[in-house]
Amino acid sequence: MMATNEDDKCGIAGEAPSVTSNGSGPSKAHSVVLNGTSSQSKLQNGGAERPGRFTFSSEPNIEDIRRMQAQFTDERDWNQFHQPRNLLLAMVGEVGEVAELFQWRGDVAEGLPGWTESEREHLAQELSDVLIYLVELAEKCHVDLPQAVLRKMALNRLKYPASKVHGSAKKYTEYKD
Repeated sequence: MMATNEDDKCGIAGEAPSVTSNGSGPSKAHSVVLNGTSSQSKLQNGGAERPGRFTFSSEPNIEDIRRMQAQFTDERDWNQFHQPRNLLLAMVGEVGEVAELFQWRGDVAEGLPGWTESEREHLAQELSDVLIYLVELAEKCHVDLPQAVLRKMALNRLKYPASKVHGSAKKYTEYKD
């Protein structure tokens, strides 16, 4: 499990992120969400998401997360231990911890019905560890993760045109023109 402390999890230098419960507040890519629901959301391409679809809050963004983790690491003089290989192995370990939470549950439906608040919080912590390590690994490898995601999504759109693959889980190499 990734080491953190209570003072560092809210923001940089003790600043608390601003979050509202009604979806008002910072309006960037989509509205702020509490309890996994949002009434309105915009995608990067200008289209609207399906009503009722879960969305992330707009803050912190990936750069904010990178800065928070960099500060956390710098304050502890841990950069000497945070080389790409070490970060990758730590991230794989955290993915294993996420897998453990699902290991003996069989199929789990979206929204995790039947999970306790404690189980959901444990999952949130482990997924956060994975994301933190991923962002730090991308930083150490000089990969601009948001831009890499945009390029990868464009590539995926070419590999998997909606008109060909709608409703199918086949790999792109299995489709015929």
